[in-house]
Amino acid sequence: MRGRTEQSTIVHTPHSARPAWRTPCIALAGAMASLAMAGAHAVPWTVNLRNATNAPLSDAVVAVQVNGQVARTSPQATAQMAQRAKQFEPHVLVVQTGTSVSFPNFDTVRHHVYSFSATKTFDIRLYAGTPANPVVFDSPGVATLGCNIHDRMSAHIVVVDTPIFAKSDARGAVTFDLPAGEHVLLFWHARLGAPTLQSKPISVGKAAGHTDLTLAVTD
Repeated sequence: MRGRTEQSTIVHTPHSARPAWRTPCIALAGAMASLAMAGAHAVPWTVNLRNATNAPLSDAVVAVQVNGQVARTSPQATAQMAQRAKQFEPHVLVVQTGTSVSFPNFDTVRHHVYSFSATKTFDIRLYAGTPANPVVFDSPGVATLGCNIHDRMSAHIVVVDTPIFAKSDARGAVTFDLPAGEHVLLFWHARLGAPTLQSKPISVGKAAGHTDLTLAVTD
């Protein structure tokens, strides 16, 4: 049986082997719990992301709100945005709303990490090692990070209010197991230059399917 196909072209003006989930274990456990509560048979649903020339977009953030429902994570959820070789690692970190993020510095020089983004504003002044207090990301959206000492350092923390999320692989693909129903697909890429995620409704039936997205990213 052929699965359902959805296709969209998304334009934004700046201001099989299934890919592995790139999520903290607690997020994966939360996703499984959400599917169990949905009380429906889950089917594979793949999101394919391309640019205007049909090249795959890796490191795109994709999330799904099952039945449009939003959810914070438990207070114990943690993640980290490290600094190594004067770079943030990873360049894009995805967390569920309510996650505490630590910022360990593995370099021999000190860093001064900050964000002026509306999603989360914070300032960790010049430090070595790991700051005692992590930063809680309690609102969905995108926080862009910088270092006040090393201007070339930048990264993004993308906060989603669902436990079902991942980043696209080198083929520009993400696959989730989703129950049948009307869901909300959230997506973002650093080259869109957007401070928030975009959304699109998806309708998942009883057969596997996919959604194809074309993003107007900048070079």
